[in-house]
Amino acid sequence: MSPFMKFFNFLYDSLPPSSWFLVQRRNLASSSETDEVIRSGIIGELIYIWKETRIFVFIPILKFLVTMCLVMSFLLFIERVYMSVVVVIVKLLRRTPEKVHKWEVINDDDLELAHTNYPMVLIQIPMYNEKEVCQLSIGAACRLSWPLDRMIVQVLDDSTDPASKELVNAECDKWARKGINIMSEIRDNRIGYKAGALKAGMMHNYVKQCEFVAIFDADFQPDPDFLARTIPFLIHNREISLVQCRWKFVNANECLMTRMQEMSLNYHFLAEQESGSSIHAFFGFNGTAGVWRIAALNEAGGWKDRTTVEDMDLAVRACLHGWKFVYVHNVEVKNELPSTFKAYRFQQHRWSCGPANLWRKMTIEILQNKKVSAWKKLYLIYNFFFIRKIVVHIFTFVFYCLILPATVMFPELQVPKWATVYVPSTITLLNALATPRSLHLLVFWILFENVMSMHRTKATFIGLLEAGRVNEWVVTEKLGDTLKSKLIAKATTKLYTRFGQRINWRELVVGLYIFICGCYDFAYGGSYFYVYLFLQACAFFVAGVGYIGTIVPIG
Repeated sequence: MSPFMKFFNFLYDSLPPSSWFLVQRRNLASSSETDEVIRSGIIGELIYIWKETRIFVFIPILKFLVTMCLVMSFLLFIERVYMSVVVVIVKLLRRTPEKVHKWEVINDDDLELAHTNYPMVLIQIPMYNEKEVCQLSIGAACRLSWPLDRMIVQVLDDSTDPASKELVNAECDKWARKGINIMSEIRDNRIGYKAGALKAGMMHNYVKQCEFVAIFDADFQPDPDFLARTIPFLIHNREISLVQCRWKFVNANECLMTRMQEMSLNYHFLAEQESGSSIHAFFGFNGTAGVWRIAALNEAGGWKDRTTVEDMDLAVRACLHGWKFVYVHNVEVKNELPSTFKAYRFQQHRWSCGPANLWRKMTIEILQNKKVSAWKKLYLIYNFFFIRKIVVHIFTFVFYCLILPATVMFPELQVPKWATVYVPSTITLLNALATPRSLHLLVFWILFENVMSMHRTKATFIGLLEAGRVNEWVVTEKLGDTLKSKLIAKATTKLYTRFGQRINWRELVVGLYIFICGCYDFAYGGSYFYVYLFLQACAFFVAGVGYIGTIVPIG
């Protein structure tokens, strides 16, 4: 008999005999013994209702959810193993992009004379009120090793902050005086956000002379040889429309949260981008640190602002027109990770909501397309969107943060060991191998990812249902070196952000639920499952009170 039943029987026996009278007898199908149910007064009525609800409502629903989660767990496991096997084979066979595709160094004997071998390249840098990092990205773009008259740097500044505008203008003027062909394009509105700025930038007359466009967000700093290592793929392979490069994080060691982000993103590039490029010649454009063939961009319909993932939208449409992509893992572009929890939550909302919304809008378009094979359609709809953008978020939160904690109170729920131990252990290790230096942080990464899965699941459903925040675009705040110096200077003289402003009530509610389940398992359970529950509850509580990431001081 379960602890719940023992507790209710104790309540029955504790009631005075005078308060009881016989009202009904019934047989419970799940028990071989006859249980005489007597309802009298509020307590008896509540106990009867709970027994009936538990047996005929909660347990069937939970069993159905467990079954669904087991199916999703298996699908996710197959997907992760498949990508890992592809990457291992690619590495063992040393199938680098330079070997798979034609790649030759551009003749640079007459660099200053702009040899005709060098195509005209447009470099776009979209930004919005990013004064802490704008100078770094503009400076890095202007230092690219490329003939000066074969390169146009286009700064797309949508800033509304006067200080940001002034910094951008001053930086552009500085490099213009050094002979760089740099244009500062300012819009009087933010229609379409980043997609709108990129689209407006492509409409200028001087862009017509350009064959390729490289895109860098405001915090990205390409090395001088970036174009020399990427453009040859596009010159010698006319079927390739996009060259995507890897991100390298300059502030990965800033705090524990940035270390966790590094682990997740390293896996994304090593497994998802590498496998997609090697097998399907397709992957999602990361929105920055990439070079597009302008003809392919225009053929695909240009930039669209119908979702918050304009980069992925463009990549899918280009794929449906038959264009191929290549991912170059050994070309790194330095950038900054969001180091405040608030900024990271906004970023993850956009990255989770946008793909779900795009899947909703493009599924029919993908199915009706005549230019790509059925195999690629299946890959786009099932692997790329459904498993990686939908299932992974919903499964992680529902299974690890809701269903598993509930099993301690509902012993009728049986979750096989392969789903609670073997599958998650395998998936976790595959993720961790992408960042060997952080293996010792694996437990923290698991707990942190489970916390973030709540926000990603919420955003996923908003995207699928096109709810209120579906098109919300908040620029990811980057602190940069300038603001970091201020933080250090103010650390001993300024108060931190008020406690009430850091409270995240959703994390606290989920943490309380998991903590209660942990207490119940500690009191009545026969295993040490409560250890995980208490650790996970603590992770939600820490996030709930805002003690995660960099805490920005007031003033």
